[in-house]
Amino acid sequence: MDRELSTYIIAEAGVNHNGSVEMAINLIDEAADAGADAIKFQTFKADKLVVPEARKADYQEAAGVSDSQLEMLRKLELDDSAHHQLIRHCSERGIKFLSTPFDIDSLHLLVDELHLKEVKISSGEITNGPLLLETARSQVQIILSTGMSTFEEIERALSVIAFGYIYPNDTPTSANLKDAFLLEEGKQLLKERVILLHCTTEYPCPIDEVNLLVMDTMKEFFGLPVGYSDHTAGITVPIAAVARGARVIEKHFTLDRNLPGPDHQSSLEPDELAEMIKSIRLVERAMGSSFKKPTISELKNLGVARKSIIAARDIKIGECFDESNICVKRPGTGISPMNYWNVLGSSSTRSYKTNDLI
Repeated sequence: MDRELSTYIIAEAGVNHNGSVEMAINLIDEAADAGADAIKFQTFKADKLVVPEARKADYQEAAGVSDSQLEMLRKLELDDSAHHQLIRHCSERGIKFLSTPFDIDSLHLLVDELHLKEVKISSGEITNGPLLLETARSQVQIILSTGMSTFEEIERALSVIAFGYIYPNDTPTSANLKDAFLLEEGKQLLKERVILLHCTTEYPCPIDEVNLLVMDTMKEFFGLPVGYSDHTAGITVPIAAVARGARVIEKHFTLDRNLPGPDHQSSLEPDELAEMIKSIRLVERAMGSSFKKPTISELKNLGVARKSIIAARDIKIGECFDESNICVKRPGTGISPMNYWNVLGSSSTRSYKTNDLI
């Protein structure tokens, strides 16, 4: 990902394939057709992710998922063969394949077997020190979601990541983790390899809990590129996030919001995803330059829209200019009204008819 170019747009397929490779391939096609830069899935082994007694989130209950969380996740797993199929199809469609590992074995599948150079760490894993450390030891780029977290927790996660980048064979301690975060080498590696995603972990996210201004604070506090992972309904907020400087936008999408499953109802459908991407690309163009000067298209309007000093009545040669015989009117092709006070009191060197440019 080139962070200096356009916003990196991730179409978050997540588990919206419902365990079907065919549906996952259809999601890839829709994301590619919509113009997304990447499509992201989730890589996990359910038995390594949750204990049998783990409850489902409220939004998963609301989606009508009757299984336990473990049973639900087992049905949503994609095996190694499926991952190979999906990454091949992404290559054929010209869209980047991404995934979020939820356990260390899944991380190694993505990095060692599929040779991904970039992974996404979910908000729920920001306190999973062992996974953060192993991910950094792999020397991959990391997109780190920060939902549910405090600045202190983000800093601790970044300390683990910095340590893993610098000392891939060493064992961390509280002291050397902090040192790694403060070292210039650690800061530089984080800046080169990590993007923080502001996120509110609720589905859908209440609009009053979005807090886009946090992106500014995160960027200033950590000195890292910042993006936004969106869980609101619709496409307004991610577009606004781009206008506030988000370098990455991640948004859930589905083939059909009415499909059974935990995330479909809070996802965009393909036509909405395409509209969001189109709007983001327009906003990027509108952001333009930070230097204020007349644009090329404005220059032709200067003479039309601005005004000049004009003869308010007939003026004889040698007559003194005063407020009774000069005024300000369009067009702006004569003396600028900003020179009005310099003209007052001077003598006319020629005669003027009413409405002549002075």
